[in-house]
Amino acid sequence: MSNPGPDGIPKVDGPRVWDVIKILGRHLWPKNEMALRTRVVIALVLLVVAKVTNVYVPILYKGAVDALGTPAAQAVAVPIALIVAYGVARVAAQAFGEIRDAVFAPVAQRAIRNLALEVFGHLHALSLRFHLERQTGGISRVIERGTQGMDFLIRFTTFNILPTLFEIVLVGAILWSLYDWRFSVVTLVVVGVYIVFSIVFSEWRIKFVRSMNEADTEANAKAIDSLLNFETVKYFGNEAHEARRYDVGRRRYEDAAIRSSRTLSLLNIGQGAIISVGLVAVMGMAGQGVIAGTMTIGDFVAVNAFLIQLYMPLNMLGFAYREIRNALVNMEKMFGLLDVPAEIADKPGAPPLAVAGAEIVFDHVDFCYEPSRPILHDVSFRVAPGHTVAIVGSSGAGKSTISRILFRFYDVSAGHVRIDGQDIRDVQQASLRAAIGVVPQDTVLFNDTIYYNICYGRPNCTREQVEEAARLARIHDFIMALPLGYDTTVGERGLKLSGGEKQRVAIARTILKNPRILLFDEATSALDTRTEQEIQRSLEEVSRGRTTVIIAHRLSTIVNADEIVVLDRGRVAERGRHGELLARNGLYADMWRRQQEAAAEAERRVEEAASLRGEGHLRVAD
Repeated sequence: MSNPGPDGIPKVDGPRVWDVIKILGRHLWPKNEMALRTRVVIALVLLVVAKVTNVYVPILYKGAVDALGTPAAQAVAVPIALIVAYGVARVAAQAFGEIRDAVFAPVAQRAIRNLALEVFGHLHALSLRFHLERQTGGISRVIERGTQGMDFLIRFTTFNILPTLFEIVLVGAILWSLYDWRFSVVTLVVVGVYIVFSIVFSEWRIKFVRSMNEADTEANAKAIDSLLNFETVKYFGNEAHEARRYDVGRRRYEDAAIRSSRTLSLLNIGQGAIISVGLVAVMGMAGQGVIAGTMTIGDFVAVNAFLIQLYMPLNMLGFAYREIRNALVNMEKMFGLLDVPAEIADKPGAPPLAVAGAEIVFDHVDFCYEPSRPILHDVSFRVAPGHTVAIVGSSGAGKSTISRILFRFYDVSAGHVRIDGQDIRDVQQASLRAAIGVVPQDTVLFNDTIYYNICYGRPNCTREQVEEAARLARIHDFIMALPLGYDTTVGERGLKLSGGEKQRVAIARTILKNPRILLFDEATSALDTRTEQEIQRSLEEVSRGRTTVIIAHRLSTIVNADEIVVLDRGRVAERGRHGELLARNGLYADMWRRQQEAAAEAERRVEEAASLRGEGHLRVAD
């Protein structure tokens, strides 16, 4: 098992080769994809034909050289024919290879696409806890490098390493059959030394590649975090501070990259030296054979051609191995992502939620984010079908935790949460969430058009339905007054819109979703009084006839709720209607008085400010 790193992604001890092989096999030989499997077979046949043709080229070359050295060469026909055949064979070997790549390309790209989709889908299946702890920039780099690594693995493993090994065996057999066995032995020994040297040296230097990746991920995460908080950086004038934080990761990357580059140069020099020693040894043996009369000049040239032809892909094999090791390192984190279990998962065979009246029941619910941090204690309440229940309490009382539990971002520690008698842990999450519409306090929009953000509530809806939802949310007229109308881009996280405008977009897309249950999580607490009142009217219209839970901070927004549940340090302290709770003169009544006093004080200050402005105008007039 792997241990979680500081970014929430499990660390693994090293590249898991068998896992990679299994993934390669699964994606390169996909189930129920006969067309792709046929392409794999055709590509393998073309691979063999290309390599056999490639190995035959030096034999034709030898024939042409020997023919030119005989009296028959005066007739020209024999050497010309062999030279033409030599040229055709070289072109054919390349052509078979290119056709092979073209045939296999859809298989490789489909595999890469499916792998990226698998990781993306798994990320969305993970719990809210994981995403609250993640670093968005780091995660994006992990996925980017991991898919690139898979691309490299597929291409080089399938059409570089395996073909090169096949060609080595083929050349060794030809040298043995055409010449002395010593040629094969020396060639294979050199190849063995080359491979062992490459593996050992690459394993040693892989730590530098890991350091590069870690530094790159760290720097990218800090950059994304800084840019997402652009306004905060400006508020405090901390551009230089952010640059220094970013430069820490870049400096680490620079140091690791320099060490990696230097060790790569040493590796290349060592590989070149081994190949040169092998080439000199075999060519020396061939030269002695020519002097002894046991070999012709054509044989000498053919041996050289065989070795050059072999060492070129062998050199590529060394490069491929280095890059594959790098790719495996890049994939370590991505494998770590796939290893993260989904904290909240559907039970096997779980049925969809069957919603009738949409009654909600919290039955003796306990919850804690961590054992040392209990949040809710024995919380029980009921929301009757079509009724509205408000949850209020001081900061940290557990109000927003109620909404997260209802939406099943977390499972309860004890007790039950039921909708129409069905425990939400026993039904499919997708059906549960389809039945609930949420208007959060902090509405975050996609960096797309207003139309897209409203349409997100039901992606397959018509434009008429989008506009009708916008009218019900009282934002249609505002949108139509914009130069681009519904095609207006809202910016990163919707920052081009005001708080009230974003909330209306959130209400519109919730209307479009048309859920049976509505959840308002302090949907107006961050707005000014006038905007809050306007949006409150919209929320009341939307929630009419629907089961509604309101997480509220401002008590003035929930005076008409059918029941108000007051939480105090995670426990239900009071419950009842607004008038009943005021009459008890308890915790709710105290919260109400303090908010009314704060509102009166704010109004008094506004009037004083207006009065001062008026006096200032009079003095100017005097």
